[in-house]
Amino acid sequence: MYTVLLVDDEKRMLDLLELYLSPKGYRCVKCGSGPAAVEYLENRNADLVLLDIMMPEIDGWETCKRIREFSDVPIIMVTARDQTPDIVKGLKIGADDYITKPFDEAELLARVEAVLRRSSGKRPNMEFRGLVWDEEEHSVHYQNTPILLTPKEFAILGLFLKHPNRVFSREQIIVSLWGYNANTEGRTIDSHIKNIREKLRQAGFPADRYLLTVWGVGYKWEDLG
Repeated sequence: MYTVLLVDDEKRMLDLLELYLSPKGYRCVKCGSGPAAVEYLENRNADLVLLDIMMPEIDGWETCKRIREFSDVPIIMVTARDQTPDIVKGLKIGADDYITKPFDEAELLARVEAVLRRSSGKRPNMEFRGLVWDEEEHSVHYQNTPILLTPKEFAILGLFLKHPNRVFSREQIIVSLWGYNANTEGRTIDSHIKNIREKLRQAGFPADRYLLTVWGVGYKWEDLG
C-alpha cells in the first residue's frame, strides 16, 4: 500500500483527494500546512506528496524546497495556476509533476500512478522516525547509529517498513522471503523478529512501540501517523 501525503490548507480539497485515492488502495495522510508536511516527512515515510501551491504561512514552492533539503520523495504540485512560468518554477525546484485545478479523478489517478511508476526504481531508502533502511547499501541506521542485521532480518524489516499497519502471518513472511516451496518454520520467523527487536533496542530505537505481535495472527509494523 502506497502512502500519499496530501498537503492543502482547504479541508474540502483534502477530503476530495482522499475520496479519489482511498478506494484505489492508497493510504492518505492529511496535512493542512507546509510546515506540518515538512515535520511529517522528517519523522515518517511517504511514497508521494500531493502539494498545493497557494497556502498561507509558507506556500507550496517553499515547502517543496524545504522537503528537497532532506528527501527525494516524489512531489506532484496541485495548483489553480496553469501558466507556463509557474509550472516551470515548480519543476525547477524539485517537483516531479503538476496537476491543475479543477481536475477529474481519472487524470489525478493517472498522474499519481505515472509518478510512482517512474520513482519506484530510484528510491531504495525507507525512513521512519529516524530509522533508515537502505536497500541499495543493504544497511540500517538509527540516528546515524549502524544496526547490523542478517540478510533475512534486513529483508523482514524492509517488508514491514514498506507495508505499515499491515498484519503479516508467519506463513506470508516465509512466502515473501523464501518462496512457496520453503521448508522454513514459523518458529524461525519468531526468532528473526526477536533478534530485530533486540538490535533496534540496542541502537536506541523503541522497537516495542512499532514492531508489534498480533496474537494468533502474526506481526505488523504500526504507524499511526
